[in-house]
Amino acid sequence: MSAISPASVERSVYGLGIVNKLMGQVNLTLAARNALRDGGSITLIAGVLSEHPIVAGSSASMVNGAIEAFARAASVELPRGLRVNAVSPTVFEESMGGYGPFFRGFDPVPVARAARAFARSIEGRQTGQVYKVI
Repeated sequence: MSAISPASVERSVYGLGIVNKLMGQVNLTLAARNALRDGGSITLIAGVLSEHPIVAGSSASMVNGAIEAFARAASVELPRGLRVNAVSPTVFEESMGGYGPFFRGFDPVPVARAARAFARSIEGRQTGQVYKVI
């Protein structure tokens, strides 16, 4: 963090994650609120860095934690029985070629395991949950 100097969100190294990953999913949730039928399901994606930070990953940790908190909080505000959950996976086996050096000591999981967490979120009846995939 010592290499990061204060800047506006638009110019900050943190801004990319806030504007794209976080607000992209918040805006998706807001749009889905009006488009889904009663009882519909929204599933967001966060990541393991919300709880297990890595060097040069503070922006991703912040955004992932915000997505998890948003899913929990939005679940009590959504109308018409709409549900919102988040899936929060660790690094994928299929991504280790590119991301492995950043995730030393992490046990990667297959994408198929995360897909099952998405199915659980969509097909289940729970809301405000964060499904950890580790």
